[in-house]
Amino acid sequence: MSGHAVYSRIVYEIKNRTLKEPFTAADFQNACPGFGRGTYKAFLYKHCVGNVRGDSELFERVSQGNFRLARPFKYSLD
Repeated sequence: MSGHAVYSRIVYEIKNRTLKEPFTAADFQNACPGFGRGTYKAFLYKHCVGNVRGDSELFERVSQGNFRLARPFKYSLD
């Protein structure tokens, strides 16, 4: 599954209030079942503002282990 599909699903669940911000990796897993275990462990951190690679900054870390979507949404999902 592509990173774009994962991100699109998170945006969808936020918009439909199935996933509430801020959220944890466990919240993400509960609201968006069906992805690989590694996706739940790494995706939020890998795509967080300030990540080591400095690309695809999709999430903001609001506290230890808690995230929210960076605004505006990417990929015309607003």
